[in-house]
Amino acid sequence: MRFDEMSLHPRLRQAIADRGYTDATDVQEKTLAVTLRGGDAAVQSQTGTGKTAAFLITIFESLLRSEGQRGRALIISPTRELAVQIEGEARLLGKDLGFTTAAIYGGVGYEGQEKLLRHGVDIAVGTPGRLLDLIQKRTLNTKTFDILVIDEADRLFDMGFLPDLRRIASHLPPPGVRQSMLFSATLDRAARGIALVYLNDAVFIELSPERIPLEAISQELYHVKSHLKLNLLLGILAAEKPRNALIFTNMKHEAERLARKLEKNGYKARHISGDLPQIKRMRVMEDFQSGKFPILVATDVAARGLHIEALELVVNYDLPQEAENYVHRIGRTGRAGLTGKSVSFACEKFLENLYPIERYIGRMIPEKRTDASMYAIDRSVGVELPSDRRGAGSGRDRRGGGSGGYGRAGGGGRTPQSGDGRHGSRPGSKAAPFENWAPAPQAAGSPEAR
Repeated sequence: MRFDEMSLHPRLRQAIADRGYTDATDVQEKTLAVTLRGGDAAVQSQTGTGKTAAFLITIFESLLRSEGQRGRALIISPTRELAVQIEGEARLLGKDLGFTTAAIYGGVGYEGQEKLLRHGVDIAVGTPGRLLDLIQKRTLNTKTFDILVIDEADRLFDMGFLPDLRRIASHLPPPGVRQSMLFSATLDRAARGIALVYLNDAVFIELSPERIPLEAISQELYHVKSHLKLNLLLGILAAEKPRNALIFTNMKHEAERLARKLEKNGYKARHISGDLPQIKRMRVMEDFQSGKFPILVATDVAARGLHIEALELVVNYDLPQEAENYVHRIGRTGRAGLTGKSVSFACEKFLENLYPIERYIGRMIPEKRTDASMYAIDRSVGVELPSDRRGAGSGRDRRGGGSGGYGRAGGGGRTPQSGDGRHGSRPGSKAAPFENWAPAPQAAGSPEAR
């Protein structure tokens, strides 16, 4: 269904058109059919389905139709990154509508957020902890909120925010007075329980789980020993020459270490993890999104709710320990009609995560054969190229043999695949930065400067 066919306020219809939205997604069409009539909805939705626009359109329509009796909307988000993203989308969609929006989250000072609240905001997007702090300080008047959105409810539960959510809801107008919406990747028992208590006669909207858009994302899997992963990564970056790349690790210290090693190899790279102070994390994200540096190394703190314009490459340096996170990670690329690519490394440390991932996505990840020409020298430590004596990374060798090859124990019926020859024909094996990446300056006396 097209947005211009919906019964929307003319100013909102124009704002939607200005954002370039024409046809509603499945989630948007089914949600708006309920919420534009004032009903409550509990919606099964995943990242990338258009759920943010669904609840923002509902909010703006309600605010525009209130005609002077302006209520307010509260959106509860599990993470600061998601809260900032929602605020940004609200500002873009509502830039000509005359409403104010604020993101309320911890890790930064109270003064700026309290000042915004004193001046009055129409849409507040916040994380549970900071919202509760401001409620207890009586800075946030919750009685004037007549719309509640609980976004990514499953993550709120997983992160232990259910008690906070209940406390926040107890300060809001009752469900029969306000309009409420809940969005969750799965409408499991916990999500349904919250919906039954905090939503008013909600309509449950369940859609088939969104799977990876294989037509938009090219997936590749490489079997590689853990001590050679950086060499293979450097070789892939030199061969692919992506405009930007998001690299995921499972551990915080590994994200920092890898970013530093990439810098030593001439690539501009930064890292984010849960340990990074919020202000610094936000600055890193803004710089990456604006193209000030091309490589971001992250833990799963950045996997969900993160929108990066035209991201070309996602690398699973470590296979994620939760199968669902594989979808959230590679889902950062291949969006908005663009194509993208994901590369995953299966090493001996995280090989056991591979089968659960493939069961979750319902298919085997296409694997690529490697040879010595695909590995590059790590100039931070001067590691030599791996020997091609046995064919490094020789696919899923069921016996576990080969230099860098790790098979899937217990698998059967699948023969190793050879590569497509593209990387093997690449001259040289040194991960030299390319022209448009502006490599970081080399320190005097460093290995790369000698």
